[in-house]
Amino acid sequence: MPIEGLATQLRKGVIEYCVLAMLRNTPRYGGELIQLMRSQDGLLTSEGTIYPLLSRMRADGLVDTEWRETPRGSPRRYYRLTKAGQQAVSDFQREWVRFRATVDHVFVHEGGPQG
Repeated sequence: MPIEGLATQLRKGVIEYCVLAMLRNTPRYGGELIQLMRSQDGLLTSEGTIYPLLSRMRADGLVDTEWRETPRGSPRRYYRLTKAGQQAVSDFQREWVRFRATVDHVFVHEGGPQG
């Protein structure tokens, strides 16, 4: 598998939880989430990824939304975690730490010498 394909598969597996983590402490609007994700190397490939994801997370009960007026321009839809969203991101973080430690162990201790 080319490295680009590998990165895409890894990103697909974690992007939802990264978005939930970005909503953990403060509600954010979609454009703000896109900017945050773009600032993290390799996390976002396109804007078209975020809005369908947010819509699905809303339908799944992981986020709630509210419209807020802005000083200039149209109102913005802000997303915030529900209790289910808070639980999902906590569960993922716990599992991610365990999983990452296991993979790191395999690469460091079981992977053998690099050829």
